[in-house]
Amino acid sequence: MANYSAGDVKRLREATAAGMLDCKKALDEADGDYDKAVDLIRVKGLKGVTKREGRLTSNGLVVAKVASDVGVMLELNCETDFVAKGERFIALGDELVEHLLASKTGTVEAFLASTMSNGKTVQSVIDEGNATLGEKIEIRNVAVVSGPVGLYLHKTSPDLPPQVGVLVSLASAAAEIGKDVAQHIAAFAPKFVHRDDVPADLIENERRIAEETAREEGKPEASLSKIVEGRVTGFVKEVSLLEQAFAKDAKKTVKQILDEAGTAVKAFHRFRVGQ
Repeated sequence: MANYSAGDVKRLREATAAGMLDCKKALDEADGDYDKAVDLIRVKGLKGVTKREGRLTSNGLVVAKVASDVGVMLELNCETDFVAKGERFIALGDELVEHLLASKTGTVEAFLASTMSNGKTVQSVIDEGNATLGEKIEIRNVAVVSGPVGLYLHKTSPDLPPQVGVLVSLASAAAEIGKDVAQHIAAFAPKFVHRDDVPADLIENERRIAEETAREEGKPEASLSKIVEGRVTGFVKEVSLLEQAFAKDAKKTVKQILDEAGTAVKAFHRFRVGQ
């Protein structure tokens, strides 16, 4: 029987996020040699990467970093919360966001193809993560913004890393307001900055739904047009950041808060794990 203890199995499981049975098998095959067992799990994991391609990655983390006038953020996904809260997965997120800050690559495709300081592409590092952690790992979103930056990361559970992240690009420096607006976006999930940014086809679709709903509710024909337009207006306000009631002072809109601070929102990105 291989010379290892239950503590060795626990240590290997925590280091690799592999299943307990897989850890025992690796230690048996490695005759109790911990480092060799880690390598065996990586090799076996690499062989199984393609088998994991169709799996759902609804867990993970959002990680972000701001340096000078640049802010970056990425969403790194995995299959289970067990892996999501593990040190190795969190360290992988930190490593990737550092490279994103250095490369300032604004699309997932270009980021995956970029080369890190260790000489490996991001995609190859992700593939190694798949192997080592024993789950499908993928980058779902990346964002890069410039100018004064507001940042907020939110934990939906105290034992998990941040699941929601917001980056806000401001027209002029206003650190406290930048964070407040980022928190507001995290909570209220607007889709656009201005009402003018809402696509016409989206508004027309909402108008169609509003009309069908009003007819289904039996609203009088004479009032139909007014009811529909009122609902469309409400929809536009709901998805437009500047027209939303500010989270910390519902008597004011986000635009009023920004105006009072002498700044404006140029752009924002909101990531929520699995969405």
